[in-house]
Amino acid sequence: MLQPPHSSLQVAAVPAQREPSRDRDQDAPWHTEAVCRRDEAGLFFAPSKEPTAARLSREEAAKRVCARCPVMVECREHALLQPEPYGVWGGLTAAERRVVLARRRRREMELQKAARATTSRIAQAG
Repeated sequence: MLQPPHSSLQVAAVPAQREPSRDRDQDAPWHTEAVCRRDEAGLFFAPSKEPTAARLSREEAAKRVCARCPVMVECREHALLQPEPYGVWGGLTAAERRVVLARRRRREMELQKAARATTSRIAQAG
């Protein structure tokens, strides 16, 4: 059996997005429960010079594995926080993760701008 893509990670704490499963060892890293640990690692990472149709098919197959994974959210957050530049992580391709990160940055900038505007209005009123 091939080693899964997540097996050698030394992972920093990732904020939980949902209740952990009742039988989960709270001290174990999230990736110990990853479904991809039982699947072929090649499904999650592109071989060199992979044709587009083959890549799309492989990525869809990887996403189906992710869809049934109990730690998909933790995996996705890990890939976004690192950020992982390659492969399918948490049901997202590298390109999809770049879009999510850009949206998060844009949203953060909007929130900062709104906070500055509010602070300015309060200062002017006071």
